[in-house]
Amino acid sequence: MTNTEQLPTSSKTLVLRRTVAVGGSTPAYHDAALQDRAIPPLQRGQVLVKINAAGFNARDLWLRLGLYGPGTEFDSPLGGDGAGVVIATADADDPLLNQRVFLLPMRGWDKDPDAPESPEFSVIGGTKVHVGTFAQYAVVDRSDVIPTPEHLDDVHAAAWPISGLTAWRSAVVYGKVRQGDNVLITGIGGGVAVVALQICLARGATVYVTSSSDENIRRAIELGAKAGVNYKGEDWIDQIAKKLEESGSKTGRTGKALLSTVIDCGGGDIMMKTGPILKSGGRVVLYAMTSPPYQTIYTPYHYSRCQQLCGVMMGSRQDLIDATNFIAEHSVVPHVSVKFGKIVMKIHHDNASE
Repeated sequence: MTNTEQLPTSSKTLVLRRTVAVGGSTPAYHDAALQDRAIPPLQRGQVLVKINAAGFNARDLWLRLGLYGPGTEFDSPLGGDGAGVVIATADADDPLLNQRVFLLPMRGWDKDPDAPESPEFSVIGGTKVHVGTFAQYAVVDRSDVIPTPEHLDDVHAAAWPISGLTAWRSAVVYGKVRQGDNVLITGIGGGVAVVALQICLARGATVYVTSSSDENIRRAIELGAKAGVNYKGEDWIDQIAKKLEESGSKTGRTGKALLSTVIDCGGGDIMMKTGPILKSGGRVVLYAMTSPPYQTIYTPYHYSRCQQLCGVMMGSRQDLIDATNFIAEHSVVPHVSVKFGKIVMKIHHDNASE
C-alpha cells in the first residue's frame, strides 16, 4: 500500500434503509441512515478516496420514495456524484496518489458509442454497486476515478459527473451542436440543463431556453442564452419562433431561422410543438420524460423531414473523459445552487478545521 500517513479505518456513510410499512400503509420515505462503516482493505488496482464534496441528484430522492425501480439496493451507500483526493493506493508508485479526482458515477459502460457494453449497467449510490458518495471515504478501482480539472475545486467537481455526462451526451454526441446552431433547452434551472447551456455556448451555438421560472430564465440569459420564455404560457412555442425570427439567423433551407437541436427533459408533445421550427435533419434529444403520460409523439411530419428523436441515459466512461477535457479547455464551471444548477454538500471529516 502506498501512503506514509495513518489511514482511516472507518467512514461515516449515509445508507439507504428500507422502511417497513405500518398497518399495511405505504411508507412516504425509505430511511437514510448514517452509519459508521469499516473501510475494507485495498485490493490490487484499488484506491481509497477521501470525499470532500458530494452532489445531490433527483435520483437520490426517487430512491427514498421507492420510485427508482428494480435497480434499488437497500443497505447500500447513497450518492452518485462525489469529488475528493486519493489518499491511498494498493499499487506501488501509483501516480493517482494524492491526486484530486471525482468518482465515475456508473459501472458497465466503458467506451461503446451507442449503449452500455454490460447488461449489468448501473449508477452508483443506492444500487448493487455498493459504492456511494454520501460518505467520508470510498474504496473504488483506480479506473473508476477521473482526475479533476485544475480549474475546478472539489465542490464544483462534485456538481459535474452525472449532469455533465448527460449534458455532453445530449448536446454533443446526439445533439451534434456546433458553431452557428440554434439550440432550444427546455426546463432551464436543473443541473443537466444548465451544464448543457454552458457546453452549447462554449461550442459557439445560439441558445434559447424555457422554464416555469422567470428568475431561471433571467439567470440563463446572464450566462449567455439569447432569450427565454416561460412555458406556462400556451403560446410559448410561438414566442420562441418569434425570437428566432428576430435574431436574423437563417439556418433553414427555406431561409427561415430554425432550430438545429432541442434538448428536452419533458417529453409529451415536444416533437409536435417544436417540429415546425426544427430544421430538416434536426434533432430532439430527451434526457428525461417528466410530462404525463410519459411518452412522446413521432409522426409522418417528422420522419418526412428526417427529424430525429434521440434518448439519452448518461453515457460512457470515455464520454465523461472527453467532456471533462472539453470543460478544462474552455474553463466551464458547473453552477452550484439550490435553484439554478446543482446542490452540493461538503463532506466533513473528524480532523476538519471547519
